[in-house]
Amino acid sequence: MKKEKRSFLQNNVVQSLLASLICIVLGLFIGFIVLLFINPSGAVDAILTIIKNFMVFPNGNIALKYLGNTLVKTAPLLMCALSVLFSYKVGLFNIGAAGQYVIGAGVAVYAALAWQLPWWLCALLAMAAGAALGAVSGLLKSYFNVNEVISGIMLNWISLYSMNMLLVKVKEDTSPYTKQIAIHGKAALLPSLGLDKLFYNNKYVTIAVPLAVLIAVLVWVVLEKTKFGYELKATGMNKNAAKYSGMAEKRNIIVTLMIGGALAALGATMFYLSGYEQWATSQSSVPGMGFNGIAAAFLGGLNPIGTIFASFFIQHITEGGAYVDKTMYSSQISDLISSLIIYLCGFVLFMKHVMSKHAAKKGGKE
Repeated sequence: MKKEKRSFLQNNVVQSLLASLICIVLGLFIGFIVLLFINPSGAVDAILTIIKNFMVFPNGNIALKYLGNTLVKTAPLLMCALSVLFSYKVGLFNIGAAGQYVIGAGVAVYAALAWQLPWWLCALLAMAAGAALGAVSGLLKSYFNVNEVISGIMLNWISLYSMNMLLVKVKEDTSPYTKQIAIHGKAALLPSLGLDKLFYNNKYVTIAVPLAVLIAVLVWVVLEKTKFGYELKATGMNKNAAKYSGMAEKRNIIVTLMIGGALAALGATMFYLSGYEQWATSQSSVPGMGFNGIAAAFLGGLNPIGTIFASFFIQHITEGGAYVDKTMYSSQISDLISSLIIYLCGFVLFMKHVMSKHAAKKGGKE
């Protein structure tokens, strides 16, 4: 019995699941303590509201509609998480996913409003732009040994201000927001294929939701079941060994960041071409979706399938925080609680390391 228990705890999937659950519980607990310090009388209701999210609505149809809103935001988060995960498997930390998300949003929205292109062509152009941005980091990394984190951060801000300037041409006359795609670029709206009716006529629920899940499965297949995926992971483990084994390590690095850029840009397309939100040309900070993708990737144990559930959970918590009673807590409290949980998601790998070390030590004694 002891031997079976030891092998069970050393299983990578089990470790990832336990580590994620520990981080989630710990994050919620710390968030609850913060709520107690601010206003103890409403702390229990507040934390339960965050956990419930759309389930706070007693009407089932309304709850279903708001579940749809959570799924709409889960799709782009999942794509950003896959962008980070794919790069990490090759030993690269794609913090530039945030900028790739931005440039994808900018190109897709501009193509939709200025050129009146259909959604699929907008998506392809956005992916090409994201891939090109990823290629810049890849080239700098491969040929000039510039750390991808440094180049990624710089490109995030370059992308933000570049897209702000570009989208000024398609914004409303009296508003910093771009024109509504549902009115001025109907051909670019993502089709729903009847999915909107499943969520009480939520018009923002589109093919983006199932498409994001399918892409996650495809990423898993590529990484785990193909020669191409094996070469990429081998390059990540030891690029020098990969080079002397006949693998094109420089090409692999560039291609990896290009794929990561395309995934993040596609995530932006899924969100902005749903019509859920328009780009604000006055914004001075990079959207958090790309950075939250880092947390989702690690919370999912750096597994594409696990990342599906992790992305939904993070978005679920984030959306739930918006329903906290604002008469007891400031409007920023929901962001604070969400940030605490997202921050702790980064400790999943540390938790796995602790469990592996403990299991090995226990096995040695026995």
